[in-house]
Amino acid sequence: MHILGIDIGGSGIKGAPVDIETGALLTERFRLPTPQPSKPGEVAEVVAELARHFGWSGPIGITFPAIVKQGVVWSAANVDSDWIGTDAASLFQRTTGCPVTVVNDADAAGIAEMTFGAGKGQRGVVMLLTFGTGIGSALFVNGHLVPNTELGHIEIRGKDAEKRASDRTRQVKDLSWEKWAERVDEYLGRLEYLFSPDLFIIGGGVSKKADRFVPLLSTRAEIVIAALLNDAGIVGAAMAAKPADE
Repeated sequence: MHILGIDIGGSGIKGAPVDIETGALLTERFRLPTPQPSKPGEVAEVVAELARHFGWSGPIGITFPAIVKQGVVWSAANVDSDWIGTDAASLFQRTTGCPVTVVNDADAAGIAEMTFGAGKGQRGVVMLLTFGTGIGSALFVNGHLVPNTELGHIEIRGKDAEKRASDRTRQVKDLSWEKWAERVDEYLGRLEYLFSPDLFIIGGGVSKKADRFVPLLSTRAEIVIAALLNDAGIVGAAMAAKPADE
């Protein structure tokens, strides 16, 4: 079955049709900038433009960088605060004219990685972390997702962890890979203390440069790189939108 997956991030919105039986993207990704400010109406218009680009008329799965419960957004760390309380699923359905499922962005990436990627067949406690504009997290226990963990917002030295260790922070502060790895290592150490994971999966755009920082990390848990790299959100979004009767 083919479903359009769309991944909404703090800086870009990208999508592609996905074969949800194999996890393969069926075309090249299409990406547009995230509107600034990223208010609901403006973001919804970009989502509609992506759907039009692919001539899409079927189900759409969409990630969102926030807590999402039954299609409603409950937080807004890296998007406009107007999103809080917005029924994103209904909004996107109106603008695209298609059935829409909305899911937390890191949860979507985790679903894809646990099905087709680095987490396939893994038991125990697995934690996927996406380092980008912020830090997204997806937590799995014996293959079962614990949704909306949002562990990028645990406190490290008086700040949200993502304010210290996101890839955006690395770029804005012009941190060397070594300095940034120290911050990431401190963050992972806190997660190990709280959750004792068996495996960390590192995703997000920075995962393409894993050789620059992963060898500098000192976690007890094994660290692997997301096999789907930055496509995991698109794939997981599409998987989340699979109709219940299929």
